[in-house]
Amino acid sequence: MSENRSNWNKPIIGLAGGIGSGKTTVARMLETIGGRVIDFDRLAHTELGKPDVLKTLLDWWGSSIVSPVGDVDRGAIAEIVFGDPAQLQRLEELLYPRLMQLSEVLLAAADAEPIVKAMVLDAPKLFEAGLDRLCDSVIFVDTLMRDRLHHVEQNRGWSERELIRRENRQTPLDQKRALADYVIVNHAGLDELRGQVERVFSSVLDSFKK
Repeated sequence: MSENRSNWNKPIIGLAGGIGSGKTTVARMLETIGGRVIDFDRLAHTELGKPDVLKTLLDWWGSSIVSPVGDVDRGAIAEIVFGDPAQLQRLEELLYPRLMQLSEVLLAAADAEPIVKAMVLDAPKLFEAGLDRLCDSVIFVDTLMRDRLHHVEQNRGWSERELIRRENRQTPLDQKRALADYVIVNHAGLDELRGQVERVFSSVLDSFKK
């Protein structure tokens, strides 16, 4: 158990893994058996649309980051930040404090709900943002590179080069795996994956009670 976590009544589970590894699928499975998922990618998407955040982004990067209908163009922002580490850091320093405040509110709400057995942090940069320090357990979703590449090609239109470019901005996968408390292998279909998720979830709950 992390020494830095807040005094919650229920365990907090962090999800880690490579891009396209199936963390979202694992999160959905955890949700069906009592987990309450806090999706940081979704929270970030919402924050990017806030008027004060949008104003800051426009001041930094101009109207190129706005779509023709006035929404934030996440693709345009991605092109800027993943091509320039300094700009990525700038964006993260703007968003992360806001995301941390939101997550605290959502964690408290979930902790108070009787139906919730555990809270799940689905964050692309769990370790980089220090969110792992809130967690009682971290699950690493281990998936073959070929499967991850197929996923991002089909769902995001990315090339292998783009996947590697974005992943190079994150903690190396072998380091994430070593830092995790559990490894779930996503190689053999949904039924096998669900079985692993259920076993790990049960283990996390049992460990928290001790």
